[in-house]
Amino acid sequence: MAGIVESIPNFSEGRDPGVIEQLENALTAIQGVALLDRHLDADHHRCVLTMAGFVESMEEAAFAVVAKASELIDLQNHAGQHPRLGACDVLPFVPLAGSTMEQCVRLAHRVGARIGRELRIPVFLYEEACERPFRKRLEQIRKGGPEALMKRMTTDRAWAPDFGPSEPHPTAGVIAVGARDPLIAFNVVLQSHDVALARDIAGSIRASNGGLPGVKAIGVELKSRGCVQVSMNLTDYRHTPVHVAFEAVKRAAALKGVAVVKSELVGLIPQEALAQTGGHDLQLDALTQTQTLEHRLGQCGLG
Repeated sequence: MAGIVESIPNFSEGRDPGVIEQLENALTAIQGVALLDRHLDADHHRCVLTMAGFVESMEEAAFAVVAKASELIDLQNHAGQHPRLGACDVLPFVPLAGSTMEQCVRLAHRVGARIGRELRIPVFLYEEACERPFRKRLEQIRKGGPEALMKRMTTDRAWAPDFGPSEPHPTAGVIAVGARDPLIAFNVVLQSHDVALARDIAGSIRASNGGLPGVKAIGVELKSRGCVQVSMNLTDYRHTPVHVAFEAVKRAAALKGVAVVKSELVGLIPQEALAQTGGHDLQLDALTQTQTLEHRLGQCGLG
């Protein structure tokens, strides 16, 4: 049986439903690929689509949706709270049933090479697809924002893109293409207007600062909601389950006299991670079996 691969492209567009519909159509037009989930955030000005399919089909769908994003999204007219480098900002491949990390690495290389060659967008490989330790993590590529990356690209040979031109595309920027294990994107909204407070809390729980294992975190402002948020990626939910990350943010906020408004799941959660949350109040609007990766795969006949 052919292996199934998941991909979770992130786009720098979270406000125009017409653009997002065209992105979805670009990937679902490819036979053997299913759209499992969509998550939009107007404050982040970001859209996260979760798709899955057979390896060969995913190669075509991934390129097609990046090409469509480069056609529709102009970073020169983009402003959002989430850090971003490109129209399609990140494109990770994740091995699921019957597929391997090695297959996802090869897939990332093939798609990345085609993006660089045909779309003329600089491509940086990350995580398991990257062979350069100093730029393997996404945050290392993003460090300093687009301007800092552009300077590194043009002045430091060690920061030449893996594929594509040495300067950002004028409207589509650059893209990070990678292969990685499953992660959980999870946000905690705080009853505060102080983004510096959210950033302090994010820094205190971040693995790179000696915080929780496998946790990446940033603090962002949610202007439309009049509050701030700690936005997290849990890269190893077996070591740091969702409820542990939530309680860590809640405790840190309480020490500063700030309450938690709610939490949010971005995309889907593995069944195993959902089971870990049993009996814990995460202040989520809802968290049910229908939000598990396995459930959505089964619905699409890929489980």
